[in-house]
Formats: sequence, structure tokens, C-alpha cells
Amino acid sequence: MTDPILSSNTRRRRHPLRVALGFVFRALCAVVIILDELVRPIYRPLIARIAALRIMHSFERWVGGLHPLVILVLLAIPYAIVEPLKFVGLLWIANGAGRSGTVLFLAAHLVSFVLIERIFSAGRSKLMTIGWMAWVIDTANAVRRRITLALHLDEMKESLRRMAHRLRLRLRALLR
Repeated sequence: MTDPILSSNTRRRRHPLRVALGFVFRALCAVVIILDELVRPIYRPLIARIAALRIMHSFERWVGGLHPLVILVLLAIPYAIVEPLKFVGLLWIANGAGRSGTVLFLAAHLVSFVLIERIFSAGRSKLMTIGWMAWVIDTANAVRRRITLALHLDEMKESLRRMAHRLRLRLRALLR
């Protein structure tokens, strides 16, 4: 006969593969989040300007009216193209093609910031109706919050914001 107190206190064991996949997912999210949080202050003004365009408002309304699975496909296609291009750009840089690799890397990031972020922003509420997608979004947000707090990324972002502002002022002065 089992002891009800003992059985209620024992923790349910999770499958090792599930634990490992969860760890890999969180580790990948952590790397992406750290990089994104550190460069976000630099590209935020550009995103705000692009998001303010009338054509982007129309695009976002169109995306927001689509079925959740169509939004997911619209998000997945550019993501599947752009993310490997970022890696290729880094490989080119590592192999000595610095200019080409940097241009490819930055162009891929620009497409990612503009297109993918706008699709996600416009379709987020509908994407949250897909159970597994809601889990991915919520988990990524939880990991982002933990990493941001643990590594004091808010202070680093503020420092980068100030540096970006000073850089913009210097560039304007040089261009005059």
C-alpha cells in the first residue's frame, strides 16, 4: 500500500529528452535575447520611423485580419530565409570577407527588424490563440525578463542609448 503523504510529495519526473530540449530552447533564447537587448537601442529609432509609415499601417491592418495560421506562415517564411543569412554573414566575416559579410549581416537584420517584427506585432494577438505558439511566446518573454534582470541589461541598454545618441550627434555634425 502506498503512503498518500509520500506519493503526493514526490515530484513527477519529467522525461530527460524533454528536459534537454527545454534547456536547449532556453539557451538559444538567451543568446538571441542578450544580443537583441544590446542592439535594440541602436535600431529602435529606425523601427519607429518605419512603423509610422502609412504603408506599414496598411500592412499591419492586413496582417491583423488574417487567420492565425496564415500569420504564422507569413512569419515563418521570412524568418526561415533571414536567420540563416545572418549566420552566413558571420561566416563570411570570419573567413575574411568582412565588408560583404557585414553588409549581408546588417541587411538580414534590417529585414528581420522591419518585416518580421511588423508581422509579429500585427499578428501577436492571433498567434496567441495557437496553443504551442502562445507557449513559445510566453516562455521567450519569461526568459527575456529573467536574463534582463540577472544581467542588468537595462543599465547596459541605457548606456548604449546614450552612446548611440552621441554617435548620431557626431554624425550629424560631420555631415553638415
